[in-house]
Amino acid sequence: MPNDAKASFRCAIYTRKSTEHGLDQEFNSLDAQREACEAYIKSQSFQGWKALPQQYNDPAFSGGNLDRPAVKRLLADIEAGKIDVVVVYKIDRLTRSLADFAKLVVAFDAKSVSFVAVTQQFNTTTSMGRRTLNVLLSFAQFERELSAERVRDKVAASRRKGKWTGGTVPLGYTAKDKKLVINKSEADTVRTIFSLYRELGSFSKLVSELDRRKIVTKRRDTKIAKYRGGIPFTYGPLAYFLKNRIYIGETHHDGKWFKGEHEPILDRQLFDAVQEKLKSKTVRRKVAYSESGALLQGRIFDDNGNLMGPSFSSKNGVRYRFYVSRALRGRKQNAGSVTRISAPEIEGLVEASMLERCGLNLEQAINNVGRIVVSENKIQVSLTTGRPKDKQFELPWTRRPKKLSHVQLAGSEDKADQALLRSIVRARLWLDELLSGRHASIEGLAVSVGIHPKIVRQGLRLAFLAPDVTAAIVNEGFPIKLKQIPKTLPLAWSDQLSIIG
Repeated sequence: MPNDAKASFRCAIYTRKSTEHGLDQEFNSLDAQREACEAYIKSQSFQGWKALPQQYNDPAFSGGNLDRPAVKRLLADIEAGKIDVVVVYKIDRLTRSLADFAKLVVAFDAKSVSFVAVTQQFNTTTSMGRRTLNVLLSFAQFERELSAERVRDKVAASRRKGKWTGGTVPLGYTAKDKKLVINKSEADTVRTIFSLYRELGSFSKLVSELDRRKIVTKRRDTKIAKYRGGIPFTYGPLAYFLKNRIYIGETHHDGKWFKGEHEPILDRQLFDAVQEKLKSKTVRRKVAYSESGALLQGRIFDDNGNLMGPSFSSKNGVRYRFYVSRALRGRKQNAGSVTRISAPEIEGLVEASMLERCGLNLEQAINNVGRIVVSENKIQVSLTTGRPKDKQFELPWTRRPKKLSHVQLAGSEDKADQALLRSIVRARLWLDELLSGRHASIEGLAVSVGIHPKIVRQGLRLAFLAPDVTAAIVNEGFPIKLKQIPKTLPLAWSDQLSIIG
C-alpha cells in the first residue's frame, strides 16, 4: 500500500473488455467494473484515497499484450507522477501475460505506485502479494493460450469445410451473414482483369491498360486511410490477385485449398489459362541478388523516389548489370530523369567515396550506406553513421552516351576489369578534389586518403583517358586490364587510342 505519510492518494481506475459484445448496452461491463472500483476507493477514503476523474477504458482489446490506448495513457500519467494507486476489478483486466505484468510492476515500482485488484485484495508492495499475483497470472495466461488454441482449431475445421471465417474480403465479393456473396459489379472487374492478362501476357501492359480503364483495388469502408483501397494496381498485388483460387470457389488454410461454400466468379478454363501464362513468364533466378553482385539493392532510387532494382542484359555472351527504375514496370510517366544506370559504374563510384572516407571497400561498408538518389548530373549518398555534416554528400556524375561516338573499339566476351573500373572512378574523384580546391596539392590529397603521393600521381592518369576509351571500358566491357595501362600514359587522345585501341 502507499506510504501512510501521504495526505491523499490519487487512484486511477482501469477497465477492459475483450470483445465488442454488449458494449452498446446502457450499462455494460466497463461501467460495472468502474462502479465496483469506485465503491472500493470510497471504502478507503479514511486513508485519503480519491478516484481521479480521468477514465482509462479499453473496450474490445485483448489482455494478451500492452498495445492498448488506455494502458499507454495510464503509463504516461504514471511516468508524469499523476497517479499513486492503480485500481482494477480483477488482475486479468490489466494483463493476462506474466511477461507484461513483470514490466508493469517495474514501471509501478519506479514511481512508487501501488496496484490493487478490488475483488482479489492483492497488493504489489509485499513479496507475498507479488507471489500470489504471479500464480494467478500464470493461470490467466494458461487460460488465454487454451482459448487461442480452441479458436485456431475451430477456424481450421471451418476452413476445411469451405466456410468463410473472416479476414480481408477480396475484390468481387462482399461479406454478408458470415459468408462471401458475389458483388456483381466487382465480379465483372475480376473477369476483366483475368481476361486482359490472358490476352496481353505482360504485367507492364496490364498495369497500363488497368490505369487507362481506371480500374483500381477494392474500396473498403475503414477508418484507417492506408486500408481503404481504391488505388492503382501494382505488380505485387496483381501477382497475388491472379493466383487467388478463391475466384474458382475454393478456400485456403495452412497451405492447402478446399472446396468453398461461396460461388465462383471465374470458370476453371480461364483461371487455368492465366496460371499457365504466369508460369511461362516466371523468371527463376539461379542466384540471390547478393550473390549476383547487386550490393546496392534496395538503396538506389531515381530522383522521383522510385526504387531502382537490379537487372541485366546479355549481348554476345557478355552479361551487363544495371539498376533500373521500377517506374518502368507499367508507369514510365512517373520515372525520374535517369531510368537506368550501369551497376559497375554506380558501385564503383560509391566504393571509391567510401574508400576515401572510411578506408573500406563497398562490401565492407555496405551497411553504412543508407539511400542513394541518382539524378541527371549528380548522385546523392546518405550514410547511416557518422557526423551529421558528413552523413550526406554528392558525387559528380554525368549520364554516359548509350553508344560510342565515332571510334568503335573491339569488343570481347570477357567482363570488364573491376579493378580498372574502380581505379577510373577513384581517379576522377581525386581530380575533382584537386580542381575544387579542397586539397591544394597531390601531397595533401595523398595524406587525406592515406596513400603515398607516387601512387596518387600514377592513379590520376586514368582521369585523363580518352572519352571513347572510358566509355568502352564502362559500357562495353572493353578487354583491358589495369596493369596494361601504361604508367606514362600520353595526354593526347589520339596517342592513347593508338596504344590501347
